[in-house]
Amino acid sequence: MKQEINRYIICGSVLLLTACSAPKINDNLAAKQLPENFDLKRKKAVDSLQNFIPLKTETYFKDVKLENLLKKAITQNPDYLIVQERILIANSHLKVAKLGLLPSLDFVADASGTHYGKYTMDGVGNFDTNFSQNINEKQRINENVSPNLFLGGKVSWEADIWGKLSNRKKAARERFFASQEGMRLLQTRLLSDVADLYYKLIALDKQALIYDKNLKTQQKALDIISAQRSVGKATELAVQQFNAQNNNILAEAEQLNLSIDQTEKALLNLLGEYGGKIDRSSDFLSGHLEVLNQKISVDSIIHKRPDVSEAYHELRASNADAKAARAAFFPTLNLGGYVGFNSFSFSTFFDNGSFAWQLLGGLTAPVFNKGQIKQEFFVSNKRQQISFLHYQNTITTAYNELSALLHRTESFVDVLKYKSKEIEHLEIAVNVSNDLYLSGYANYLEIINAQKNKLQAELDFVDIQLKNAESQVLLYKALGGGIN
Repeated sequence: MKQEINRYIICGSVLLLTACSAPKINDNLAAKQLPENFDLKRKKAVDSLQNFIPLKTETYFKDVKLENLLKKAITQNPDYLIVQERILIANSHLKVAKLGLLPSLDFVADASGTHYGKYTMDGVGNFDTNFSQNINEKQRINENVSPNLFLGGKVSWEADIWGKLSNRKKAARERFFASQEGMRLLQTRLLSDVADLYYKLIALDKQALIYDKNLKTQQKALDIISAQRSVGKATELAVQQFNAQNNNILAEAEQLNLSIDQTEKALLNLLGEYGGKIDRSSDFLSGHLEVLNQKISVDSIIHKRPDVSEAYHELRASNADAKAARAAFFPTLNLGGYVGFNSFSFSTFFDNGSFAWQLLGGLTAPVFNKGQIKQEFFVSNKRQQISFLHYQNTITTAYNELSALLHRTESFVDVLKYKSKEIEHLEIAVNVSNDLYLSGYANYLEIINAQKNKLQAELDFVDIQLKNAESQVLLYKALGGGIN
């Protein structure tokens, strides 16, 4: 009795030592607190709001033709469709992790035949058993080939005492959520790329119209100079200068047409189409300023972004991995058993006497395994640290990116206003230069410079409009994207 008690004490001590050797997990990981506001110039956008209204492309971009292209990209873009298939794979991993907490049940049908040597324990035992007076004819064993038949079910179950299996399930669930956020991030990038190319097409169309308009104006000036040369009031040099200017505009216009074709092809590629024409608006349409008029809450926006959400779920998954790795230091309780028919002859296989069952229970504690458990925990813990640093960096990047874009959007409002006034003054300058030239108070070079400056200012104005539209797209991404 005393020896049995000592044996239990020794076993309990071993289990206790293995549990006490489990290292601790760093659960005190907390990201830096976000500022309450964005430091914008316009005070009305500084106040905070409890919940930020999620974006809708139809109300943000306010362009029906662009909205149709965005919906087409979601249903036809190959890269996006591939990610959707990967989401289904991640969902299957989650289902497997959920089933890991349940017992495993197997239906087993085994049949074997063994010829035992005469000088083995089994061979001697079978030979001796057949001479026993305590067995009947059905219980006699075939000594040449001893069959072993089994038909029944076997069950095994690992009791999740320390949360190892439940933490693995949690890690799989969080990674599934992370994959969903990753799909939302890809969706936002896809829609942003489509919108970027769409706005570039609009800008190129507007610049093509500017070239066409300026070419007509330049042609009128050339006609005037040519007429004056014929009566000796202008020189051949002036005519050639205007011809050169006209050819320069034609060359730039041709390059512009090439850019339009290439941009259109790039957009068709995102839509998963072979060819065709892109139906587009003639001007930049936008409703993003309505979003800026909201009172923006920093925390509600940042944590709704798909990249931040993805990093957050990955952090939670790595934390669950670390807890599961720590649980490996503790003893494992395995339960099992079987029930069925077991016999050494076909004739008695389904007799009542062949019915057999067994219950099993075992407690396993790791003692020495070449440091593998410690290594796995170390790696899991460091991955948790990496995930936290990535999460913190994602939040920091998101805040600074959004803050910079809000400043940029505000600035473009003023830039476009000043550039529009510049074009108005240059239009007047072109008309004045023509009048002065006809009155003899200006030479042809002043006309050329005035028209050249006006053309460049108009092209620059469209470039700024395009940059403003690109800022709108970047702001859409920074605010979390979305299509619903």
